[in-house]
Amino acid sequence: MKKQKKWYDYLWIVSLLYLVLGFFNIMFAWLGLICFFVPLIISIVSRNKAYCNRYCGRGQLFGILGGKLGLSRKKDVPKFLKSKWFRYGFLAFFMFMFGNMLFSTYLVFKGTNSLKEVVTILWTFKVPWSFAFNGANVPAWVVQFAFGFYSVMLTSTILGVITMLLYKPRSWCVYCPMGTMTQGICRIKNMKK
Repeated sequence: MKKQKKWYDYLWIVSLLYLVLGFFNIMFAWLGLICFFVPLIISIVSRNKAYCNRYCGRGQLFGILGGKLGLSRKKDVPKFLKSKWFRYGFLAFFMFMFGNMLFSTYLVFKGTNSLKEVVTILWTFKVPWSFAFNGANVPAWVVQFAFGFYSVMLTSTILGVITMLLYKPRSWCVYCPMGTMTQGICRIKNMKK
């Protein structure tokens, strides 16, 4: 008997749509905050990783690409990627880069820096992305945040695709910063029971 699909089994479409829409209009990048806050809220309220296990559209997307479409080598993830030092180190690095993005947004807000219409891939490669913003009447700092946040989301997706290709389909989930944060929240919340 085939398992009946639930509404949340299709959240991979939302992840894919997010990347496509942000490519054409950078302001859609703001929707990515949902993927940032919802996992944290779920882990605080429910004391579990329901978001990661059930609702993460990116994880579903990697499962489809690597599993159903067979793009994954289906090799075990190296032990170092699973280690606490790597996961928490990557989370710290990721949060540093996120903070740097917020600081750039703040500088544009204060008028110290001008708007940079670029997407930075893998925190290194700057790709001109001005075609994704039509100059609508939006404050420059709002646009700067969108470019920065889209950079973060695109970079993490690229890293996820690379590890999906090299290892098992959902290898990204092993060291995903959101997964590490929600796991930490769940441990703290469950200790207080």
